[in-house]
Amino acid sequence: MTVCILGGGIIGLCSAWYAAERGFEVVVLERGAESSDSCSLGNAGMIVPSHFVPLAAPGMMAYGLKQLANPESPFWIRPKPTKELIDWGLKFMQSATQEHVDKSAPLLRDLNNLSRAEYETLAESFGNSFGLVKRGLLMLTKTQHALDEEIAMAAKARALGIPAEALTPEETAKLDPNVTMDIAGSVYFPNDCHLSPGKLVAGMKARLAERGVRFVYQAEVTGWITTKGRVTAAITRAGQFEADQFVLAGGAWSPEAARGLSLSLPMQAGKGYSITLENPKQLPEICSIFVEARVAVTPMGGTLRVGGTMEIAGNDLSVNPRRVAGIVKSVPRYYPAFSEDDFANLPTWSGLRPVSPDGLPYIGRPAKWSNVVVATGHAMMGLSLGPVTGKLVGEVLAGEPTSIALDRLSPDRFSPP
Repeated sequence: MTVCILGGGIIGLCSAWYAAERGFEVVVLERGAESSDSCSLGNAGMIVPSHFVPLAAPGMMAYGLKQLANPESPFWIRPKPTKELIDWGLKFMQSATQEHVDKSAPLLRDLNNLSRAEYETLAESFGNSFGLVKRGLLMLTKTQHALDEEIAMAAKARALGIPAEALTPEETAKLDPNVTMDIAGSVYFPNDCHLSPGKLVAGMKARLAERGVRFVYQAEVTGWITTKGRVTAAITRAGQFEADQFVLAGGAWSPEAARGLSLSLPMQAGKGYSITLENPKQLPEICSIFVEARVAVTPMGGTLRVGGTMEIAGNDLSVNPRRVAGIVKSVPRYYPAFSEDDFANLPTWSGLRPVSPDGLPYIGRPAKWSNVVVATGHAMMGLSLGPVTGKLVGEVLAGEPTSIALDRLSPDRFSPP
């Protein structure tokens, strides 16, 4: 049987991997050129079992509104509301409840834990060519208030079976002695990992090609051919592609393709930025998150990547210098050996994360089409959840019982009754 996967980012590649494992003949259609990265190459490269709270949580909307006045804040919405943005915002507010968090936390835990296990298998298969490092994650705080909140979150993590430990500044320095830190304390999540996204994507593409998977670039979907509840072909700028099954894994561009199938996948593109220091003054061994600044810092080989922001501004990859300035200014606050000048004239990467209104991905078959699988909407956890999503997609394609129940991830959950 043939499978056509729409999207060549980490979700599409992982879906292709697990489909090919099951003997499917696979073609991957990517809307961009062969050199495009589909929001995969420049991200922070973190695998985060620690992240069990969905983006839609109590207080997040108030936090976002408070940040709008600061042009360098970690969160920003372009002040040009569209019908789609208003609809997404209303759904976000409705989802941001404690009940939603309580129901979602075990699911996100299970997804991340299984994905981490799959990454270990992939690393063994690839000879760890993508640099998987299993040394945990540090949540670094500047203030006692933030530290207290992180300690409370650590207690919730342990209640879910996720190891977490509060550390003093001295204990933190002992754990990662290669970098000077100016912090109030930290929380350490030992099960988190990090890797090099660029090497992962390159390795997956090469291995998939060896398995006979075909890649077609500049193949943006412009329409569909359907009959009797089935999709028979995807119409793209690179031609028409017929298949037995189709996987919609187009990231932030998925809603456009979904509309042609009368599917409702509310989503906003959450733009993030990163800058990579090729020869950093100091190189930590553990990836970290600057809690108050909401900035991620990841060592990748001999380089150091710094990234952050959640900018809701449509499918726009342009770089906003004020947002980047906010990221850069945060680094010396936590890592005083660095200065803002270290980042001067360095190229800035931007990528669009597909953000659903409830902070959970869309994974599964929509009721309307018997041979379509949706796999998108992972927000900031696309890389972390790549392998588990691919595994679940492969199971759905093959008609196997899924490793994790997909009820709460249904692509129909925001469809009109």
